[in-house]
Amino acid sequence: MAAPTAYAARCAYSLVATDLDGTLLRGDDTFSDRSLHALARVAAAGARHLVVTGRPAPRVRPLLDILGGGGLAVCGQGAQLYDAGADRLLWSVTLDRDLAETALGKIEAEVGEVYVAVDQDGVDGLTLIEPGYLMPHPTLPALRVGARDDLWCEPISKVLLRHPTLSDDELAATARSVVGSLATVTMSGPGTVELQPCGVTKATGLALAAEHLGLRPQDTIAFGDMPNDIPMFDWAGRGVAMANAHPELKAVADEVTTSNEDDGVAVVLEGLFP
Repeated sequence: MAAPTAYAARCAYSLVATDLDGTLLRGDDTFSDRSLHALARVAAAGARHLVVTGRPAPRVRPLLDILGGGGLAVCGQGAQLYDAGADRLLWSVTLDRDLAETALGKIEAEVGEVYVAVDQDGVDGLTLIEPGYLMPHPTLPALRVGARDDLWCEPISKVLLRHPTLSDDELAATARSVVGSLATVTMSGPGTVELQPCGVTKATGLALAAEHLGLRPQDTIAFGDMPNDIPMFDWAGRGVAMANAHPELKAVADEVTTSNEDDGVAVVLEGLFP
């Protein structure tokens, strides 16, 4: 890794970690010019930008191309460390099918039927959805299968859950209360409650990436909008929540910026990297 410039050495942070949905991305799945210019300042100063997202690697690759096409990204809520330049996973962990099915059984015993989707592992993994599941992001590609058993045809990195009547907060709270050590439960956006391998969070993925880059928690400023970003904020030197963030994340943030629609990430970065 190239040595940081003199300016980067004067800046408090040499690693900028950003979530995508609800944070760096606008609601139409695009980056604003202002955000791209702010990230260019980060790069010009010799600091690093790292995407840390719940999206699996195949759904991140087109966005990384817009951001420059190279470097690392933490994907799948920390289950994947993706090298975009080489288009390969440096590290990944999968969710055991038996554990996933047991966790789903416990959840459905409490709340009734849920609708399920999965993200397959790998750089070309598919997102599979069972009958009744509606994608929270209609722009993201997904393949509908005939029955739940068809979801497990390949190794998966996580399970996505939706309930016909419960709110995301209610579903996530119930899932956490019954799943135990079978899986980690996260809530990463509207209509997106997820099960991932036990102990895997955005923080574990970010820590692995930072170690690979030779950077430390105190070198890092992190941006996010949902409860799945809480472990990342706990790990990083500074956590910045968006104005549109979930109250649970705002409660632990060091700072609240403007919304993703109002270039909240850029607002902070412009002050750090003038």
